[in-house]
Amino acid sequence: MQIAIVGLAAAGKTTVFNTLTRGHAQTGGFGGLQLNVGVVKVPDPRLERLAEIFHPKKIVHADVTYVDLPAPPASSAGRIGAEELPPEHLARLRDSDALLHVVRAFENPSVPHPEGTIDPLRDLERLDLEFTIADLAVTERRLERLRATGRHGTPAEREANEREEAVLRRLHDALRAGSPIRDVALEPDEEKAIRGFRFLTQKPVLVLLNIGEQDLPRAGELVSSIAGRYQHQHTIIDALSARIEMELGELEPEEAAVFMAELGLHGSGLDRVIALSYQLLGLVSFLTAGPDEVRAWPIPRDSTAVDAAAAIHTDLARGFIRAEVVAYDDLVALGSMAEARRQGKLRSEGRTYRVKDGDVIEILFSR
Repeated sequence: MQIAIVGLAAAGKTTVFNTLTRGHAQTGGFGGLQLNVGVVKVPDPRLERLAEIFHPKKIVHADVTYVDLPAPPASSAGRIGAEELPPEHLARLRDSDALLHVVRAFENPSVPHPEGTIDPLRDLERLDLEFTIADLAVTERRLERLRATGRHGTPAEREANEREEAVLRRLHDALRAGSPIRDVALEPDEEKAIRGFRFLTQKPVLVLLNIGEQDLPRAGELVSSIAGRYQHQHTIIDALSARIEMELGELEPEEAAVFMAELGLHGSGLDRVIALSYQLLGLVSFLTAGPDEVRAWPIPRDSTAVDAAAAIHTDLARGFIRAEVVAYDDLVALGSMAEARRQGKLRSEGRTYRVKDGDVIEILFSR
């Protein structure tokens, strides 16, 4: 699970990266070419509670990889800014599962905005435009190639090319109209046909307004204002102050709690961002628990029991017999697997069982 952190120069995206990853990447410089990568554990207090029951040797959280990317240069006639990123950067961007778009919404005279004014919606749409131009270029190149060679090959190949061309024309029209690909309703076979293009505007987006301390009391109002004017599918909008979160991360837990109370904050903004990243990707966690480890396993929502088995190891999926399942709340309330079984809360489920968030699962399989 990889999320690319993107944003225009001076938006504070590297500060967000540092606070998420507890890293020390260099900030400032208005968008250098440094690429930063960090892995973050997904907060899940259920694991600590299960550890109190099972006393495992280790606790393993689900994790998210965040990649902090420089802002792409602006496009101009005959020049596509996003495609001029270094090859490794562009590959990281295209390979990411989602985007975390940091948008500047704070005033700071010592860090002037390159445009001279603070306008979150303008900045948000400006980077969107760069990604739209990049996706348009990809569709146009592919459509041109299909026009030249798509009528050749076997009947099956020609039919596949025609289906692909029809989908690409729909996407091209949407992009020309200023709509991201994630707004286009696609059938599963259409999504499969374009999967290899790794379109930037198809990726789900978490828009993060980077606000100043004085704006914390009206963060919800700022989010609503942008959300009302930026209505796209597979998009979540939230706000935090990266500078405040960075300061909180440098304090001891007791001091941080006092500081948050003074600011009127009810929890870690960074924990919320990580949880929203998880939500954006449509993931849930099932849990495994035993004397060796207690662990959270991320899988797509509505995955089956055999999908869960495959997430642990392909051998478990191949030899799947059944899944022993108990809801987390029931297990914690009863205190042990044995008691859950006695109370009828531990169930045997087959291959097609739809795994729920917080299911504690043991996979039985043949070797």
